[in-house]
Amino acid sequence: MPATLRSRRSCLAVPGSNPRMLEKAQTLPADQVFLDLEDSVAPSAKRDARGHVVAALTEGDWSGKVRVVRVNDLTTPWAYRDVIEVVEGAGERVDCLMLPKVVSPAHVQWLDLLLTQIEQAMALDVGRIGIEAQIESAAGLVAVDEIAASSPRLETIVFGPADFMASINMRSLAVGAPHPDYPGDPYHYVLMRILMAARTHDLQAIDGPYLQIRDVDGFREVARRSALLGFDGKWVLHPGQIDAANEVYAPAQEDYDHAELVLDAYGYYTSEKGGARGAVMLGDEMIDEASRKMALVVAAKGRAAGLRRTKTFEPPQD
Repeated sequence: MPATLRSRRSCLAVPGSNPRMLEKAQTLPADQVFLDLEDSVAPSAKRDARGHVVAALTEGDWSGKVRVVRVNDLTTPWAYRDVIEVVEGAGERVDCLMLPKVVSPAHVQWLDLLLTQIEQAMALDVGRIGIEAQIESAAGLVAVDEIAASSPRLETIVFGPADFMASINMRSLAVGAPHPDYPGDPYHYVLMRILMAARTHDLQAIDGPYLQIRDVDGFREVARRSALLGFDGKWVLHPGQIDAANEVYAPAQEDYDHAELVLDAYGYYTSEKGGARGAVMLGDEMIDEASRKMALVVAAKGRAAGLRRTKTFEPPQD
């Protein structure tokens, strides 16, 4: 897992052209909010949307949230102006830029270079603004390993199911949902490819949206699938999906407590004071170095989600 883990259990999409929704998003309990300049904004509204996004970032209160702006993809006539106007206008208030429809490392490297030039010109900290790369096509998935290694700014790999489904001619209009006629999960291979690339390069992996926004039970079902694989979070398109995402992608309290106990116990028993042992018992469970690594993952996710311990490790009395 990344050394510095931003909690991204719920990643709320907000149209950059809608000031009312930009204001409301600041009050919602999403871990991340991305202010969108791409698909949710009509071509005729994109120029004004940049101004709305800059104003929302500089004048609003986004405390406790990861602040992301999704720019248009670099094959469009809007992308370079998106980056320039957002970073020059609100660079100190932006945590990451999300780049959609990434199909090669060159896309991410273009954004990295442009960000560096703007940061230098504006006397901003060079390299502070991260990048999220969105995989939305067969070409992007085939190149995902190289994309994940393309820039030190990269923080997440994001799955974009709708465009991906179109790119492979999938016979379904149920975006992000299992198909009733398919005997399995049609997205399993895609999610695992993204996850392997992300973890190889210490990046987070984010699942894409579930478009049936009133069907919270359906959202939970598909979210659990990617959470069980190891994904860090999921897009949410409606406030009603936020609590479900925050719950599904955080460890249960019992699991978090147990992970912290494993770390404490293993740390104690491998020390000189604890006998410098490599494999020990924690209650009825044997723990070793592999146990420590697994516990680190669960504990990191729990801490990032704001969980607090309810159990403490008590070393044996001499």
